Amino acid sequence: MFNASLKQLSIQLAGKKISSTELTSEFLKRIKQLNPEYNAFITVNEELSLAQARAADQMIAAGQAGPLTGIPIAQKDIFCAKGWLTTCGSKMLSNFISPYDAGVIERFNQAGAVNIGKTNMDEFAMGSSNETSYYGPVKNPWDHAAVPGGSSGGAACAVAARLACAATGTDTGGSIRQPAALCGISGIKPTYGLVSRYGMIAFASSLDQGGPMAKSAEDLALLLNVMVGFDPRDSTSLQREAEDYARDLQKPLAGLRIGLPKEYFAAGMSNDVASAIEKALDEYRKLGAQTVEISLPNAPLAIPVYYVLAPAEASSNLSRFDGVRYGHRAESYSDLADMYRKSRAQGFGPEVKRRILIGTYVLSHGYYDAYYIKAQKLRRLIAQDFADAYQQCDIIMGPTTPTVAFNLGEKSGDPIQMYLSDIYTSAANLTGMPAMSIPVGFGDKNRPIGLHIIGNYFKEAQMLNVAHQYQLATDWHNQSPV
Repeated sequence: MFNASLKQLSIQLAGKKISSTELTSEFLKRIKQLNPEYNAFITVNEELSLAQARAADQMIAAGQAGPLTGIPIAQKDIFCAKGWLTTCGSKMLSNFISPYDAGVIERFNQAGAVNIGKTNMDEFAMGSSNETSYYGPVKNPWDHAAVPGGSSGGAACAVAARLACAATGTDTGGSIRQPAALCGISGIKPTYGLVSRYGMIAFASSLDQGGPMAKSAEDLALLLNVMVGFDPRDSTSLQREAEDYARDLQKPLAGLRIGLPKEYFAAGMSNDVASAIEKALDEYRKLGAQTVEISLPNAPLAIPVYYVLAPAEASSNLSRFDGVRYGHRAESYSDLADMYRKSRAQGFGPEVKRRILIGTYVLSHGYYDAYYIKAQKLRRLIAQDFADAYQQCDIIMGPTTPTVAFNLGEKSGDPIQMYLSDIYTSAANLTGMPAMSIPVGFGDKNRPIGLHIIGNYFKEAQMLNVAHQYQLATDWHNQSPV
C-alpha cells in the first residue's frame, strides 16, 4: 500500500478493494508513528482528513471519482487551507488558521483528494536545507545526519519515507527539485504561470511556482493534471487549453536531442554525482537519445542574479507581516512603530531577516540601478541563452545538485555555501521554464542523486515522457529508505 503508485491506488479505490477512509487511516497511523523521527509534518488534523476521506468514498460510490479521488496528499505549509493552521514554517504565522483555500487546495478538493497534513518547510520558503523552520529541521529519511533539502524538505521527506502518497511543493530557486534530488524522489516545477499562486504565501512573486512531488514521473503527470489551470484571482496565471500531461508517457525516445551545458559539467560537481549522471546519460543513449554539447554562457551568473532579485521581492512581500491584522504580535510595546519593530524582530528568523535587509538595500535609492536593474538585464540574457540552446536540442540535462545531501548544520554558518546548493536550479526560475529532478542513483554515504531535466516553455508532457521512459528502464525511483 505505502509503495503503490497513484495509478495503482486509484484502481484499488475504484474497485472497492480499499476505501479512502481505510487508506487515510493507515497513513495517519504511519505519520503518528514516524513523524517524531523525521519532523516532516507541522500540522496533522485527523478529523479534517478523515472527513475528506469519507466524502471521497461517497464520490467513488456515486461513480463521480477521478484519478486522485480518495488519495492522501500532503500539502506544503505555504498553501492556505481553510480551517488548517498555515504557518509557512514561521513563528510569525504560528497562530494563523486560514479562513480560505488556496487555488491549488481548491483544485485538489474538487478532485476528491485527501489533505493528509501540512508539511514542514524553510521559513517563508527561504532556505536550501529545511533548517530555517521555526519548527526545527527535517531529517533526511536516507540518513538522519543529513538535510533533506529545502525549502520543500518536509514534502520530500514525507514522500520518500512513505508518509504520504504524494505532496505539493513550491519552487523559487530550486525548492522542489533540490529536495527531490536529496531525498531520492521525483519533483517538477512547471512553466511559470501554469499553477495558481492564489493563496500560496508569497516569497518572490516573479519566481515562485507550485508543483508536485512524488515517487515517479507517471505520478507527477496525474498530479499536474489536477494542479494546472487558469485562476482569475492570480494576475500571473496563464489562460491555456487544458492538456493531459500523461499523454506522451509511452512515446519512444529515438531521435531525442539532449543538450549538455558545458558550464554544468565543470568544476564544482562532486565525483559521485558526476559518475551517476554519466550512467544516467548512457541509459538515455541506449534508449535512442543523442547527446550534444551546448553552452549557457551566462549560467554562472544565475546565483548572484537570483540573490538580488529574490530578496528584493521578498522585502516587499513580507512587509504585510506587521503584527496588526494577523500573525505574531509582540506582547509589550510603547507605540505603533515599536510594535512593528518588535513583532517583526520576534516573528522572523535570521535567514528571513537577512534577505529582507538585502532586498531593502538593493531597492534603496542609489543602489536600485546598480543592483536591481542590472540583475534584471542579466536575467534577460540568461533567458536568451536557453532560447539559443533549444535551437540545438530538445531537452537539457545535468545534475540537480553539485553534491549529495550535506550534513545538518554543515552550511548553516556560511550563507554563501548554502546558496550555492541551488547553482544548477535557479536559472529555470529566472527564465520561467519548466524543470524537474528524478533519482538516478546513490553517492557518498548512500545518499541519493538527482538528474535535472529542463524543458522549453510548456513542454511538461515531453519532460515527463523523457523521465518516465528512463524510469521504465531503471528502478531508482522505487528505492525506499524504509
